[in-house]
Amino acid sequence: MPIAPSLPPKPVSEVWQPELTRLPALTPARRLVRGLLRGLVRFLVFSFTRTEVSGLENFPKNGPALVVMNHLGDADPLIMLAFLPVFPEALAKIELYKLPILGALFHAYGVIWVHRGQPDRQAIRAALEGLQVGKFVSVAPEGRESLSGGLEEGTEGAAFLAIKASVPLVPVTITGTQNARLYGNMKRLRRTTVTLRVGKAFVLPEPTNRQGAQREATHLIMEVLARQLPPEYRGVYSYVEARDE
Repeated sequence: MPIAPSLPPKPVSEVWQPELTRLPALTPARRLVRGLLRGLVRFLVFSFTRTEVSGLENFPKNGPALVVMNHLGDADPLIMLAFLPVFPEALAKIELYKLPILGALFHAYGVIWVHRGQPDRQAIRAALEGLQVGKFVSVAPEGRESLSGGLEEGTEGAAFLAIKASVPLVPVTITGTQNARLYGNMKRLRRTTVTLRVGKAFVLPEPTNRQGAQREATHLIMEVLARQLPPEYRGVYSYVEARDE
């Protein structure tokens, strides 16, 4: 079991705007916007990073599936948008909505706005709706960008969705995107070495303890992510060893 270091508690959204939370409609205009944003993001990613990508052959050709990822920095969703073969329905913190330009871009792409640290039933319903109609939904089980540079203890939202919808999970891990590192290199006009790895899709086993099913599943999800990461990125799951080590 992970032992969490002394870090601030997981954030709780002070903004409450549930009327904004819904599964975005995939209109022709939104399809166009997503394609244009992917082109722009690829230009930025290739300009500022050297991204090494592996495991794309593991990504399922069809949904539904829950894409679970570690979260190191601001660039993580951009790296995924640039290289994953699909446009996932992403959960994004509601605080981004009011940011100039960035909030408008997230809204134009179409995300599921989520209120962190609260029982956001609206976001859960939207994510489940997406999975029920065969979409890929992406979520960072840590619930925030890592403050330690390694995996933090996972929250139970991803496990709840996977159990409730009975869908496979696709583990995606990213390294090198810590904000201090990436932005520091950008100021020096240096490209940052980043990696993106897609692991094999997996399904959660039948729980051994139904009362603790979500907690048990969360540990399993986080351990799968840890196995895909170098030791220095495993954080509170440092006890996990990669299968190929």
